Amino acid sequence: MCAAPEIDAAVVWYGCPPLEYIDAAKIHVPLQAHWATQDEFFPIATIDLLQERLREAGVAFDFFRYLARHAFANETAVGPGRIPATQYDPVWSQQAWDRTFSFFGRWLR
Repeated sequence: MCAAPEIDAAVVWYGCPPLEYIDAAKIHVPLQAHWATQDEFFPIATIDLLQERLREAGVAFDFFRYLARHAFANETAVGPGRIPATQYDPVWSQQAWDRTFSFFGRWLR
């Protein structure tokens, strides 16, 4: 988003780069993001800081938090072969996908 001025809207799932690499003042498109509150790879406390940074920069965004683990929309994150600290959740996955498609429908018409 910061380095791609040609985009019209963006949706983020699960993670973000280190905050020192995010220049929120350069984000000029609507943003939606989906976060897992039990994500061991991207702690929700970091996401709280990101949200505050975006708010201060006046970025239009919607963040959704799910009581889930990392990769909650990844259908392969089930069973004994899954990567530890990930877990597919079909209910949260469907809700996140519904929100994503509605968001893009709103902004990319």
